[in-house]
Amino acid sequence: MSPSADPLHSDPVGLSTVRSAIRELMRRHHVPGLSIAVTDSERLLHAEGFGRADLATGRSATADTRYPWFSMSKIATATVAMRLADEGRLDLEATVRSLMPTFVVRAGRAEPRVRDLLSHTAGLGNPLPLRWVLPASASARDADQFAGRLLDRHGRTSRSAGRPARYSNVGYLALAEIIGRAAGRRFEDHVRTALLEPAGMTGTGYDAVRGEQTATGYVRLPRPATPLVRAALPTGIAGGRTGGFLALNPFRVAGAGYGGLIGSAVDAARLLRLHLADGVIDGLRLLEPESARRMRQIDNPGRPFDLGLGWFRRPADRDATPTFVEHWGTGGGFWNAMRLYPERDLGIVTMANTTHAYDHNALMAAVHAVFRP
Repeated sequence: MSPSADPLHSDPVGLSTVRSAIRELMRRHHVPGLSIAVTDSERLLHAEGFGRADLATGRSATADTRYPWFSMSKIATATVAMRLADEGRLDLEATVRSLMPTFVVRAGRAEPRVRDLLSHTAGLGNPLPLRWVLPASASARDADQFAGRLLDRHGRTSRSAGRPARYSNVGYLALAEIIGRAAGRRFEDHVRTALLEPAGMTGTGYDAVRGEQTATGYVRLPRPATPLVRAALPTGIAGGRTGGFLALNPFRVAGAGYGGLIGSAVDAARLLRLHLADGVIDGLRLLEPESARRMRQIDNPGRPFDLGLGWFRRPADRDATPTFVEHWGTGGGFWNAMRLYPERDLGIVTMANTTHAYDHNALMAAVHAVFRP
């Protein structure tokens, strides 16, 4: 990021502190590459890349490096659902089965509503999505058919709708199906025209594009364990080894609504900016203020997260000061997180090409301390 665009160019000590914290985190947790973006409700405050987007070629991670978002995609899905509700095209109080007749509610169970899908209180299970990916060459039709099979297999309640919240990828598979029906077009097409394009998120979409701007995902593991990982993943996903890492070939998540976006930290920061500004970005209103605020109202206690209508917070962070909401995006090869501090008008997103968790909480705290001392 150029010094003229960096509000910290007059405070090199503050920026140096953040950079040092990031590099130490990456060293301690063996993170190959990481990109970070910081925003307020009006503008991008800082964006930068660290380490390597690809170890084999030595290509550096930059602010514009693209990463699979995994479950951070749920915030885009929830935003689009709330916009449809604002427009009167989707009734959040409607039962899921009234909009998607193939959905199965077990006898004697309370009927889940669309709102329950958003807040993970619909009573759905959360099977491990270990093989819910396709090679990058797979078509959109292939992905749609795969997601349809997942819904056929798992789209049934295991308990009554209502509290406590239980995080479920299947719930957002169902939500994407309902959004597509309400919008009258493919879910992915609607997200692009209703959110990504008007929000200026031009480098983000659902297609796995090879090239210099896309990070390679990595799993750190000993060489003898490599055959086990290859066997666990769909054919063609596991790539070659570099040092202590197994690379993953480009792939697309089969389930756009719960985890399919691929894009940069800078674009993710634009989504944060939209929410910090209560639904407005670059002077364009995409959400009603009450809808944006309602999404980050965490009033459904549960595990492993307390939920709003999209955003979540760990139970351990209920009393954190300053207050924040966040969403993670984790899976094979990548670990991401984005966080809003609404009362401090600050949003932070970090995206990394590592399968293993790193101390994103410490990273966020270090950034907050510099930008909102």
